[in-house]
Amino acid sequence: MEMFPIYLRRLDERKTVIVGGDHEAEGKVEQLLERNARLTVISPHLTEKLQRWAGERRFEWIPRRYKQGDLEGAFMAIVAQFEGNTNKVAYQEAKERGILINVMDDLSHANFAFGSIVKRGPLTISISTSGAAPALSVRLRQRFEKEFGPEYGTFLEFMQKLRDPMSKHHDKFETRKKLWYEVIDSEVLTLFREEKISEAYQRTADIVGEEVVEAALGTYKY
Repeated sequence: MEMFPIYLRRLDERKTVIVGGDHEAEGKVEQLLERNARLTVISPHLTEKLQRWAGERRFEWIPRRYKQGDLEGAFMAIVAQFEGNTNKVAYQEAKERGILINVMDDLSHANFAFGSIVKRGPLTISISTSGAAPALSVRLRQRFEKEFGPEYGTFLEFMQKLRDPMSKHHDKFETRKKLWYEVIDSEVLTLFREEKISEAYQRTADIVGEEVVEAALGTYKY
């Protein structure tokens, strides 16, 4: 089955419904809360962590089993735990309402699938085998988690801070493009990996200009 990968934004503006309160549901809730999603969880029982989040009002909890009509107003639905024909009923409702739905471990009742995710700050790597071998996706994720360390998050957060100063100090797009590639291809990322932060900032300044880095870092002295 062919898949088309996308990344969803503005999940805080639209409702996502999660059916289930087990550890599978907990994992999806955690991932979505990290992205500020607006969630409704439907389940008579919750894990300890989900109970705590519900008590903190981090999502709306409906303490009963899913019933037809619960997906009204939703943008996306995830069925993480189900009994009987809940998978079929939820899928049919989502289909009629034009809602994205994933019934976990039941690809025949899903119009989208999750990849195995590696996240390092702004960096997100999603891996999919299109349902052929999910275990391979897991192993690849474990491998990439080792290869892509926390330095990628630190590096990308720094790159984000540079964007506005770069536009102000280098008004030509071609110039900025050239400088971005010089930074990416330099040893700056390696310096972050080695926790030589001041040296990473100085090397970046050598490429894009002291004024750009100073504007990005504010009062930080490197």
